[in-house]
Amino acid sequence: MAKNENKNAEPQTVDLNQQRKVRREKLANLQAEGRDPFQITKYDQTHHTDECKTLYQAHEDELLAGRTVPSTEGLDEAEARMVMNNDYNERRAIMDAQPIHVSIAGRMMFKRVMGKASFCNIQDLKGKIQVYVARDAIGEDAYADFKKSDIGDIYGIKGFLFRTKTGEVSVHAEELTLLTKSLQVLPEKFHGLQDTDTRYRQRYVDLIMNEDSKNVFIKRSQIIKEIRNFLAGRDFIEVETPTLVSNAGGAAARPFETHYNALDEDVKLRISLELYLKRLIVGGLERVYEIGRVYRNEGVDTRHNPEFTLMELYQAYTDYYGMMELTESMFRYLAETVCGSSVISYNGIAIDFGKPFRRLTMNEAIKEYAGVDFDAVATDEEAKALADQHHIEFEARHTKGDIVNLFFEEYCEKNLIQPTFIMDHPLSISPLTKKKPTDPEKVERFELFINTWEMCNAYSELNDPIDQRERFAQQDRNAEAGDEEAQHTDEDFLNALEIGMPPTGGIGYGIDRLVMLLTDSAAIRDVLLFPTMKSLEK
Repeated sequence: MAKNENKNAEPQTVDLNQQRKVRREKLANLQAEGRDPFQITKYDQTHHTDECKTLYQAHEDELLAGRTVPSTEGLDEAEARMVMNNDYNERRAIMDAQPIHVSIAGRMMFKRVMGKASFCNIQDLKGKIQVYVARDAIGEDAYADFKKSDIGDIYGIKGFLFRTKTGEVSVHAEELTLLTKSLQVLPEKFHGLQDTDTRYRQRYVDLIMNEDSKNVFIKRSQIIKEIRNFLAGRDFIEVETPTLVSNAGGAAARPFETHYNALDEDVKLRISLELYLKRLIVGGLERVYEIGRVYRNEGVDTRHNPEFTLMELYQAYTDYYGMMELTESMFRYLAETVCGSSVISYNGIAIDFGKPFRRLTMNEAIKEYAGVDFDAVATDEEAKALADQHHIEFEARHTKGDIVNLFFEEYCEKNLIQPTFIMDHPLSISPLTKKKPTDPEKVERFELFINTWEMCNAYSELNDPIDQRERFAQQDRNAEAGDEEAQHTDEDFLNALEIGMPPTGGIGYGIDRLVMLLTDSAAIRDVLLFPTMKSLEK
């Protein structure tokens, strides 16, 4: 079967190779004639395609105001056609007397040659527009050149706008300039670029062929812009912190390691932004945030990529309740501003950002979804016995807090569809968080869950340097016991805390996951322009 498939595929491969050869020959001929498109350095683009359509519609509304569509009632087909044709010609005469001239540029995605006149579609950042190319308008030589053009070529086109008899706003070309000769063959237009592996590896082709994909990344940019606008309205300062660090702390994750030749030192790629941003709070900046890449040496799945975009922010003189208010307000703002409504749809499920977000402690969630009350469990041994009863795997080093977290992951996360704050995590799984004054086994921490996903992680930040040193020491012991994701003591950070950090609320957001949610995208690779892919064999 495989042999037959290969035989069937061979003619297409040969055909593609022949098409590429012909395109190179066309380029060589242009260069031999002194018309190398690659020597053109700029083009005066005055309008995008969407602007052309909007401008023409407004111009029509002004010049044709009050004009009604003629009635064809009682007429036979030929008479009705004549009436409508005369009406079209009259409208064209009125519009063409005051033409809108434009200069557009983009990639040719379709071409239909019809003797002395042809049509093509030009695609730019904002969409597509039809172009009418007539020999009498551009000249015989230019028309002959156009007939030799290929799908994928990039053109500059000057002309005036008009509406065709079928009602499509188009450009009547008066001058064509080949700006770039495409030497590769684009995928067949009716099927686009369907193979997901190729889409991720050749994102540039994906953006050309799949409008939905392009719109996701335009929306991603808008989301990040609106996050910045929201935080600017709350007096936050955007900062940048190191990517290469000697101690990769602030999260439970394995770092990537590399070597700094100039200093002859091993360094790591950051896994978090936290410890440097807190240093800035110590320095008195009060409200800071960073949107940046972090790197975690972990697996790849629909929600994880080894490098991803994280936003962390820290605000002095507030706590995790302040972070809840900020988060709820920001997510509602993003839904309304970017998606146009406080209710969005993900995979056909309505998610409501307009209602107050639900708040549950982690133990309350476990009690609701698993029927186990960990507030009544006193020891690690009791917790492990419950894990055995519920067939939850754990390690010998795990404490009650770890077991609580395992129960939550097993029973609760899958039920958290609408926005829900899960609060008051166990101390043992939160090494950088303040203890709850009313219950020292728990910390002032929350995670926001939407669509079963963890969307952010927030703390009332630990600012006690003595307590922090003890927790770092425990992390060091965890590392010695085999925990590859444990943090390590950071002496400079401890020194900063000893200088004094005010009470602070802090939070980290996975930007890629947020973009997935707001663009209804199924996988993280769909919202990363260039996701991590295994190298192809040469």
